[in-house]
Amino acid sequence: MTRDSLFLFAELEFDGQPGTSRVKVRNLSAGGMMAEGGPTTGRGERLTIKLRNIGDVKGSVAWVQGNRFGIAFDEEIDPRIARAPVSQGEHETPRYARAALTGSLHGDGAVRAI
Repeated sequence: MTRDSLFLFAELEFDGQPGTSRVKVRNLSAGGMMAEGGPTTGRGERLTIKLRNIGDVKGSVAWVQGNRFGIAFDEEIDPRIARAPVSQGEHETPRYARAALTGSLHGDGAVRAI
């Protein structure tokens, strides 16, 4: 089983408990993941984790060691999807991060300094 080592955040919600917790995803495979942080948990607890680009994934705590724990997914996922950049729609770079023009466009399409 291939396991991707990565660093991203996810939201975790335990069944029967109100609220969500943010955890660090330390590695991810089709069948499970290792998380760090969040609330104290125990082996066998049921949960839902919201993974970037994938959405809600149901599973259970497989092991706990300190502040890290393993989650076994109920159904396999494609970990490459979670690792992919979040889509910005039509433009890859958000408008606020794109370079600004330092002149004005004229009818011929040329940029002229102001």
